[in-house]
Amino acid sequence: MFENLIKADQSLFLAINGWHSPFWDQVMWLVSNKLFWIPLYLFVLAWLIKIYKRRFWALLVFIILLVTLTDQTSVHLFKDVFKRLRPCHNEMLAPMVHLVKDHCGGLYGFISSHATNYFGIATFSALLIRNRTYTILVYLWVAWIGYSRVYLGVHFPGDVLAGAFTGTLLGWMVYVLFRETDRKWLHRNAWFNPEGTNRQRSA
Repeated sequence: MFENLIKADQSLFLAINGWHSPFWDQVMWLVSNKLFWIPLYLFVLAWLIKIYKRRFWALLVFIILLVTLTDQTSVHLFKDVFKRLRPCHNEMLAPMVHLVKDHCGGLYGFISSHATNYFGIATFSALLIRNRTYTILVYLWVAWIGYSRVYLGVHFPGDVLAGAFTGTLLGWMVYVLFRETDRKWLHRNAWFNPEGTNRQRSA
């Protein structure tokens, strides 16, 4: 059964990676580039500042924690343990892999750090913002990034799906941790929540 899953994963990879053109090569290269999305990151951060006000600075600690967890987990608990070669480093598949700008990445690809990081951020931010339109759009966005990693020839679909699951789980866990910290401490702290403290005093 495991061998059948591997074969199916490889077949799906070849189908996605084999559908390419000069135009989509450039598009997917940009989609996969973290720096390309800086304006979007700033927009989301500004939205969170508007919602959480002074509590945002405590929230920022949890954002840093999440990014560190997703990145280090994908490398040290998966890539360094399972040591599954990327498609472009697999001797049997490498001749059939279409690479963009000859970029292959590190030796191992399971799980995708891009997928883990982005799905973690998507889940965490969606739970914080609680806006249906944002939730739909943010998951479409990270799914597109995940697809781009397969298109570019640096990950199997299984690498991306496992990374998406891991990132989603970590994003939810960090959100629960922040929610409990917010409920038990931030709301009661005068500096982080002056309005709430003033209402308590008035009552």
